[in-house]
Amino acid sequence: MSETSSSADPVSGPRPSLGRIFWVFLVMGATSLGGGVVGYLRTGLVVRNNWLDDVTFVELLSISQTLPGLNATNMSILVGDRLRGAWGALLATLGMCLPGAMLMTAAAYAYDIGGDDPWSKAFLHGIAAGALGLIVVVMVQLGSRVLKGFADYVIVLATAAAVAFFHVQVPYALIAAGIVAIWWHRPREGKVDTKTPHTAQVGERHHE
Repeated sequence: MSETSSSADPVSGPRPSLGRIFWVFLVMGATSLGGGVVGYLRTGLVVRNNWLDDVTFVELLSISQTLPGLNATNMSILVGDRLRGAWGALLATLGMCLPGAMLMTAAAYAYDIGGDDPWSKAFLHGIAAGALGLIVVVMVQLGSRVLKGFADYVIVLATAAAVAFFHVQVPYALIAAGIVAIWWHRPREGKVDTKTPHTAQVGERHHE
């Protein structure tokens, strides 16, 4: 996770093929172990393939978190559609979900056999701790690129407090954060806010 993100515009150059989209998401689906899926998604989509920049990645991730379903699945649909339309969304989702479905079937069988083994429990505990480390790394990397001013840090802390201490549901907390950000970054007379992150063109689709 030490790679540095490129500052180039997302999807610069030729669009990826449908086969490439399927393969990249298949690899991410097969290797995103331990729950740190956000880190794997960022590495695959931002760092290695330059399909998104960090700001757009965070915006799509925020949308994914406000919708029902798993973040990884929602991100696959949004990114696949952004790259190659409906077929891109379908193949990205299939690539992301197929390895997990197969491996979880095998893991469920193996857990029934040796789930009480102390070595197995220690291994799973280590994976969980490593996943937490990945999440912290991604949080620091994205924060340094996306958070541009004092108000952004206040929104981060307020959202975290609302979810952690007041048990506000994540979609509601994110929607509230978005409303506050709209008010804070609203155009003001005689002032141009150059620090406001650009808006992702989520609705823009690339059809064959």
